[in-house]
Amino acid sequence: MLDFTPPSYDEGADGSPTSLSSDTDILDAYSHAVTSVVDAVGPAVLRVATFGRSGKPAGTGSGVTIAPDGLVLTNAHVVDGAKEVRLMDSEGRVMEARRLGEDPDTDLALLRAGAARDLPHAALGDSKMLKRGQLVVAIGNPLGFESTVTAGVISALGRSLRARNGRLIEDVIQTDAALNPGNSGGPLVSSRGQVIGINTAVIRGAQGICFAVASNTAQFVLSELIQHGRVRRGYIGVQGQSATVARQHARAAGIENSSGAMVTALERQGPAALAGLMSLDTIVRADGQAVTGVDDLIRLLNRERIGRAIDIDVLRRGQLRTFTVTPLERPAPRAA
Repeated sequence: MLDFTPPSYDEGADGSPTSLSSDTDILDAYSHAVTSVVDAVGPAVLRVATFGRSGKPAGTGSGVTIAPDGLVLTNAHVVDGAKEVRLMDSEGRVMEARRLGEDPDTDLALLRAGAARDLPHAALGDSKMLKRGQLVVAIGNPLGFESTVTAGVISALGRSLRARNGRLIEDVIQTDAALNPGNSGGPLVSSRGQVIGINTAVIRGAQGICFAVASNTAQFVLSELIQHGRVRRGYIGVQGQSATVARQHARAAGIENSSGAMVTALERQGPAALAGLMSLDTIVRADGQAVTGVDDLIRLLNRERIGRAIDIDVLRRGQLRTFTVTPLERPAPRAA
């Protein structure tokens, strides 16, 4: 794993960081944070080139190595339809790659660099710990410019983004770190050198509105693809977003949640609608496990819960209510 040492600050009497003495110190600390991230994670970032059936170049993107044996995360849309995939590292070394699996629902794909071992790699962080305004760094290969670095902040958390297959990717990170075509599949990195997102999309015509799939979602997809080659999911027919639970409501309901998954829409005749759930219900527990956001609900609706009745606890107008829902297996996407 790549070593990373975050910038240090002097501590006050209470152990908290003291303020920096001048604008120059602030800029130096910012520069040190960014360059430290790039030095640590940059070697793990790859150029992903795809080729069609005729052998002609089909497109390029980025990827990040997350294990020394050559496991690489990228976007599903980067490798979609490719007959051949090649990787190039920051030193110009080219490697063949094979696809271990794709998950269009989250726009993620897992590759393995052929015959490569002991590759520089980066660690996936915990995206639940992120805060708005936090410094982030994006590394990738936009428009063919290799190993490009941009920096910004987390603009928002818990966004929803429609994937290319029409489904919503939940719990997406919004950032103003500049992204361009070719950044897709590259890492969004915290100041601690941890990959906290996989860059996936830019809003065309807008400035400073870019998105990354959260690392916790990537970790879930990674595990499923390694074990099964695909992500087999249950679904209950809801769309949702992460939402704060008012402290007085949590106290009155006897729960510890400070957040949950708020239902924003229901599929007619879907499992949740048939069980009695309604829009604006906030799911706080499912099958006995706390739900603190949409990513929790997505992970809980795994293959083990398909066809099995589970209790789902929701807050409705401040009152805790329980509904019994039987998740169905999400249909596999139709082949193009």
